[in-house]
Amino acid sequence: MAVTVHAVAVAVAALGLAASPAAAVPTATAAPQLGGACTAADLGTRHPYIKNTEVSPTITHFKGWYVTEGTTGNHTVVTSTQTVITVSVGLTGGVEGSFAVATLEAAGASLGLNVKVDYASTSSESNTVAWSFNQPGYYGVYKGTKKVTGTYGSLNCNRSQQSDGSWALKWAEGPGSGSFTTYTTLEEGAVRCQDTVPAGSIMAKAQSLLDCGSPAAKAERPAGAVAPTAKQEQDRKQDRLAQPPARTGDTSAEQPAATGRGARAALDCQTQVYKIAVPGKPLSWGAPVLADDGVRLRPSTIFSAHLDHWRLCNVTESNGVIEATLWNWGNGGCATIAAPDAATDRAVLRTVACAEDDLQRFYVYRDVPGSSKIGVQNKYTGSMMGHDRYADGEFIRQYSNGRQDGTGTYSLVGV
Repeated sequence: MAVTVHAVAVAVAALGLAASPAAAVPTATAAPQLGGACTAADLGTRHPYIKNTEVSPTITHFKGWYVTEGTTGNHTVVTSTQTVITVSVGLTGGVEGSFAVATLEAAGASLGLNVKVDYASTSSESNTVAWSFNQPGYYGVYKGTKKVTGTYGSLNCNRSQQSDGSWALKWAEGPGSGSFTTYTTLEEGAVRCQDTVPAGSIMAKAQSLLDCGSPAAKAERPAGAVAPTAKQEQDRKQDRLAQPPARTGDTSAEQPAATGRGARAALDCQTQVYKIAVPGKPLSWGAPVLADDGVRLRPSTIFSAHLDHWRLCNVTESNGVIEATLWNWGNGGCATIAAPDAATDRAVLRTVACAEDDLQRFYVYRDVPGSSKIGVQNKYTGSMMGHDRYADGEFIRQYSNGRQDGTGTYSLVGV
């Protein structure tokens, strides 16, 4: 087999043909790595990578509890909320879309921990702990977890010029980084001041809350709940202040409908007109005639009325990635994701009146020179554009992780 592969490579070289990344077959191997090779099918995909993580044992529910001689055995203790941990990724305050889930899965895998990968909060957990006490003493009855925080980045496939002047497709750091918070499974228990516990453990964190030198710890008193000490109250207040604000709904107003060609006046558009087509096939992006419709795959005919023609406007470029507004010649509107749908996976791409709005800005990732293949990403949402299936009338949608089957790779064809 090795000899055969070598022979084929020599034959290709003899013919003067350069192997194109666009011809490579994507493989489901290890997770993409910064600087690693990618293929043209990856132009429409996006992957998270973990920059750093921190794990800290955290007590979510706590109650001081005194057990005297003769009162050992089973007790049901109603604890007080100490710290609330809410799972979140990025600025949305929740976990929306496959990219957010993949980010948390990658964080857990990097640490070897099983973490929550959907929206959850420790405040929703029951705060009752049933425990069997077999010795008298002053106990801290607790629930706790390992809080996992960190930052992530985004990997996108884009062309990169090599030291010898040739071009190759590489996984590069794209826009869209942020922080995340999650936690492991809750554990519960009880610990005394005199118990020896592992350093850095959840139990040790609970023991530190007991304030073992306080009068409450040393007092001879009836069995049952012990009022929080001043130190415990202060610790609880600091933990609460450290929590992020509660989630709020998106109150953004819906974008206005496209109002025609006059909207182009505020844009600096390139003269070249393009079709954004499915590679090697006749269907391409077609803007809607009606304001409440979306961009769909359509055939180009004499009746297309330029709805399949797009210009790149207000173009900038950074690190080889184009940023542009996509203006449609046919209806005079700009491509966008509607504000109420910004956090929604599979939200439909629409056209509206052009404005200074990051929802109308798109990053364009390109194949090596000589190929027209591209991937398209919304600047505000970070999601990649793609379609569910190849069919006339199929919507162009956003996918937070992109389309892993290559249906997010398009061709930018000049007309």
